[in-house]
Amino acid sequence: MATYIEIYGEQVVQLFNKLEFGRSSFESIWILLSTLFLVVGVTIGVPVIVWLERKVSAGVQQRTGPEYAGPLGIGQSLADGIKLLLKGDIIPSKGDAWLFTIGPVVVVTPVLISYLVIPFGQNIILSDLSIGAFFWVAVSSIAPLGLLIAGYASNNKYSILGGFRAAAQSISYEIPPALCISAASLLSGSLSTVDIVKAQSKFGFLGWNPWRQPVGFLAFFISSLAECERLPFDLPEAEEELVAGYQTEYSGIKFGLPYVGSHSNLFASALFVTILYLGGWDFPISYFESIERDFLFLGSSGEPFDILGLVVSIFTTLSKSFLFIFLSILTRWTLPRVRIDQLLDLGWKFLLPIALGNLLLTASFQLLVIS
Repeated sequence: MATYIEIYGEQVVQLFNKLEFGRSSFESIWILLSTLFLVVGVTIGVPVIVWLERKVSAGVQQRTGPEYAGPLGIGQSLADGIKLLLKGDIIPSKGDAWLFTIGPVVVVTPVLISYLVIPFGQNIILSDLSIGAFFWVAVSSIAPLGLLIAGYASNNKYSILGGFRAAAQSISYEIPPALCISAASLLSGSLSTVDIVKAQSKFGFLGWNPWRQPVGFLAFFISSLAECERLPFDLPEAEEELVAGYQTEYSGIKFGLPYVGSHSNLFASALFVTILYLGGWDFPISYFESIERDFLFLGSSGEPFDILGLVVSIFTTLSKSFLFIFLSILTRWTLPRVRIDQLLDLGWKFLLPIALGNLLLTASFQLLVIS
């Protein structure tokens, strides 16, 4: 089904053609605007997640948290970002200046690209790829290379140890989520993120995948925390052991970019948990879904275009995603950090076997249903 960009883009293309603008020129402008909108949206979301993490952690520890910088301290994250922008950029004298600069960029860029295949509504997606779910797995695996580059280029023993840990952790926790995604895709018959959500929309929350894939859901949840390097899996930047890990020699905006990448990756992982297992933009109760479909979405052309419908879809998707973020924050302030050997054992000896077994069982049941 055509996305919003395609529906309204074609209308604007016709207008531009009447004004003797070339289609290729407009498509280039449209791609730039979509990319700009994506980057701005994610950049705005990062300070919100940082503020939420500070307030939730303060509540867990019976503190107040940021309070004076804007309403409820919402401006504190913005103030910290401005501070990093104004700080000086220091490059180690014996480090590799070019790799030292490109490392944080390699960390952030793949995370931003992964948002291309995330649907916030039935037609609210930048690119509905037929292999959208695996596209996220492939792209997200590039980010740890940036951490390894940053650690190597810093010429610091703590940094290189953090980079090695990031690479080892990424390799260990890439296969289990890919197997979980494969199992969810077998149930929907497609790797498209939009099709996976539609396959869960028949019976409200009873049709969501955690009921059919409880093992895959837990494995994907744990793997997502490890991929985002959240406690108790933050071994690459363990402050008590590695000072600041791969960020030890960084300052200014280069110090902030890995944090932007980390929180953006957490947000993307939360959205993918919502898409794969929590029904995406659909309401938990099928009765409300019919009301939404009849009164909010359908217009004279049969295409969903109503502004209220857009808001409802985005709000539903974000609500489910922030529930995952809230749980990840509680996990950070509840569980102690594991050792590196325990981290690798959990990935290779526990999550990988149960994710593979879950995939084989799912494939077997699907074959029985088909036959």
